[in-house]
Amino acid sequence: MTLSRTEPATGSRKPPVRPAASGGGSRAEERRSRRYRRDARWSPYAFIAPFFLFFAAFGLFPLLYTGWASLHNVSLHDPTHMEWAGLHNFSRLWEDEFFWNALRNTATIGVLSTVPQLAMALGLAHLLNYRLRGSMFFRVVMLTPYATSVAAATLVFALLFGRDYGMINWALGLAGFEHVDWENGTWTSQIAVSSIVIWRWTGYNTLIYLAAMQAVPDDLYESAAIDGASRWQQFWHVTIPSLRPTILFTVVVSTIGATQLFGEPLLFGGSQTGGGSHQYQTLGLYLYEQGWFNFHLGRASAIAWTMFLILLVIGLANWLVARRLQRSSSQ
Repeated sequence: MTLSRTEPATGSRKPPVRPAASGGGSRAEERRSRRYRRDARWSPYAFIAPFFLFFAAFGLFPLLYTGWASLHNVSLHDPTHMEWAGLHNFSRLWEDEFFWNALRNTATIGVLSTVPQLAMALGLAHLLNYRLRGSMFFRVVMLTPYATSVAAATLVFALLFGRDYGMINWALGLAGFEHVDWENGTWTSQIAVSSIVIWRWTGYNTLIYLAAMQAVPDDLYESAAIDGASRWQQFWHVTIPSLRPTILFTVVVSTIGATQLFGEPLLFGGSQTGGGSHQYQTLGLYLYEQGWFNFHLGRASAIAWTMFLILLVIGLANWLVARRLQRSSSQ
């Protein structure tokens, strides 16, 4: 009897099992996971880094440098030569009648431009809030003055307010009034400069108010209409209370803009003095005159820091009023 060796079938043979790599795949996956977590953690900082770089170069550094220069006697001819003066530049401002004149002019032009501007913007936004034909066209038209350059707008208004050939005096002549010297009078020149600001910024504030009005719930208007409130009563008792934070915001922004007003008065009269009697010289023009015409860089820096402190006070007042409004609304 012959015994034969039986070979297993080829199809049932199992392939040899190779030993797994010693944690290579898991380590690579762990590295990818760490890289992902690191990117997720630091990528937001990378996105906002350009802003902080530009702010440090064009905001923080000038602020610190002007603060340091305001404590020194330094001329623009040789900015590297500084002589310590302490608070002397600030004390001189308190005794300078031209500084107080510029401060009064800034406040006056600010009131003359801010109050009519925001009142007109509120009324125009109320009209645009209703469904009108071509509402998109009117919204674009509202932004046109804002998109116009300061130089172009001021030069056109300077022609309109011309003493001999201006269209404003021409219209006054048709109505039987005498011609007005808009540039040399105190109030007339301030009204003319304020009109430029009103024309440029009314449309911008109109769109801000319009966006805030469209966020007011319709239920409030429907409830007021059911109670018998007229359109005017709805506007006064529903729209205005809902727009308090927005109105406060526009008042503060307009006040900040009025404090920094520079281009309009400079180009209106073509002089840094703001007229022959400094009748419409603002703080911005006075800073420009001291720094770039009288070459007193230290004194100009003191004016800049005074404007900065004024804006800080305005910002603090805004915060206090907003906080009080928030508390009253929550109650």
